[in-house]
Amino acid sequence: MLSTALIALDSTIIATAVPAVVDDLGGFSQFPWLFSVYLLTQAVTVPVYGKLSDVYGRKPVLLFGIAVFVVASLFCGLAWSMPALIVGRALQGIGAGAVQPIGMTVIGDIYTVEERARVQGYLASVWAASSVLGPTLGGVFSDYLSWRWIFLVNLPLGAVALVVLYRRFTERVERRQHRLDVAGAVLLSAGCALLILGLLEGGNAWAWASGASIAVLGTAVVLLVAFGFVERRAAEPVLPTWVFRRRILVTGNLAALGLGALLIGLSSYLPTWAQGVLGASALEAGFALAALTLGWPIAASLAGRVYLRIGFRNTALIGVVLAVAGTAATALLGQDARLWQVGAAMFVTGLGLGLSSSPLIVAVQSVVGWDRRGVVTGTNMFARSIGSAIGAAVFGAIANTTLATRFASPPPGLGGEVPTDVDSTTAALSQGGAVAEYARESLHAASHGVFLATAVTAVVIAVAVAAMPRRAERLRFDDDPDPDAAGGPHRADGHEPGRGDDARPTSTGHLPD
Repeated sequence: MLSTALIALDSTIIATAVPAVVDDLGGFSQFPWLFSVYLLTQAVTVPVYGKLSDVYGRKPVLLFGIAVFVVASLFCGLAWSMPALIVGRALQGIGAGAVQPIGMTVIGDIYTVEERARVQGYLASVWAASSVLGPTLGGVFSDYLSWRWIFLVNLPLGAVALVVLYRRFTERVERRQHRLDVAGAVLLSAGCALLILGLLEGGNAWAWASGASIAVLGTAVVLLVAFGFVERRAAEPVLPTWVFRRRILVTGNLAALGLGALLIGLSSYLPTWAQGVLGASALEAGFALAALTLGWPIAASLAGRVYLRIGFRNTALIGVVLAVAGTAATALLGQDARLWQVGAAMFVTGLGLGLSSSPLIVAVQSVVGWDRRGVVTGTNMFARSIGSAIGAAVFGAIANTTLATRFASPPPGLGGEVPTDVDSTTAALSQGGAVAEYARESLHAASHGVFLATAVTAVVIAVAVAAMPRRAERLRFDDDPDPDAAGGPHRADGHEPGRGDDARPTSTGHLPD
C-alpha cells in the first residue's frame, strides 16, 4: 500500500507545483512533458515487468522497481534544469511500471479469493485517493516548503517499503532455463511508446493531420503489427496471444481500458469546470473530486463479501451501473449547480468504481496459475494506462473542438479579447463583463461534452462487464504447447496453484461467477 501510494501520488502531485517549478527552472514550453513522459515510460514497461515477474519471481522485480523510483526521485529533487527534471520523471516512470502491477500480482499470490477482495480493495482505494489528493499535497509543498520536496519525500517512504518487502516477503521460484523474448519486448515498448506519444501530443504539439502525427502513429502501428508476428513464434512471449483469445481476459481488459479513460476525464476536467463555471476555489473543487475517493474505499471494502455471494460478474455489473448513474448525473449538471451536487455525483461514481474494480482484477487473476498471473495482471494494468492516454487525447479533442467552434464565431458586439483555447479561456474568466460570461458559457459547453463522453465510457464498461462469462473456470490453455503450465510450480505462500486451493472452487468445481 505504501509503494502503491508513492506511485499514484507522483502521477498527479506535480500538477499544482508547475508554476513554482517553472519559476525556478524555466522551460515553460517543456513542462507538459513532466506528465507525458512519466505516463509514457510507466505504461510501456508494465507488460515487460509482468512477464519478468513470472520468470524470475515477484520480489526481485518489485524491489528493482521501487529502487529505481527512489533513485529517480532523488534525481528529480536535485534537478538543475527542466530537461534534467524531465529525464528524472522518465526514470520515475520506469520504476513505477513495476510497482502497481507487481504489487497487485503479489496480492493474487499470497491471498485466497475470499481474502483478496478486501486486500485488493485496500490497494485500489489507496491508488484512487492518492491520485486525487496528489495535487493538494503538491500545492502544500510548493507553498510552504519547496517544490523539490514533492520528490524528496519519496526517499524515506520508499526506503521503508524496500526494507520491509526485502525482509518480510518470501517466495519460492522454480529456477529453470528461460528464453527471454527480447525482440518482442523491444517492439512492444517502442510501438506503445509511439502510440501513447501520438495520442498525448496529437492536437497539442502538432495537428492530428500533420506529417508528424501521421509518422508517429503510423510507425507505432507498424511496430505493433511486427510485434504480433514475433509473438506467434516466440518460445516465451512477453505478451502471449492467449491473453486475447479468452473472453474473461478480453472483457476484463476492455473494462480496465474504459476505467483508465473515465478517471482521467473526471480528474482532468471536473476541477477546472468547478472553478471556472461554478466559481469554486481550488480547495473546494479538490474536495468535490475527492468525494469520488470517499465512495471508492467504502464500496471496495464490501465488494469481497458481495462477489462471494453473487459472483464476480454480477458484482462488477452492479458497480458499473452505479458508475453510469454517477457520470450521467455529472453530465446533467448545469451552470448554476451547487457544489454538493457535484460531490454527490462523484460519491456515487466512486461507489460504482469501488464495487467493480476489485472483482474485475480478482476475476482475471483467479483463472490462471502462479506463472501466468504476472502477465494477466500486467496486461490489465497496461490496458488501464492505454485507456488513460486514449482518454486524455479524446477528451482533449472534444474540449478543444468545442471551444474553437464557439470562439470562431463569437456573438456580435462582444468587447475585450476573445479567448482562443482552454488556457486563455480560464484567464478571460477574471476579466469580468461580457467576455468573462461568454468564456464561462464556453467552458461549461466544453466540459459538458467531456462529461457526456465519460458517461458513454461508463456505458462501454458496463457492456464489457455484461459480456464476461457467467462462470469463470480455471483456464486450461489446451492450445498451448504445455497445457499443464497454467498451474505454475510455486507461489509466495508455498501453496500449489492449479489444484484449486488458491481459487477456492465451489462445489461444482467452478470459480464464483
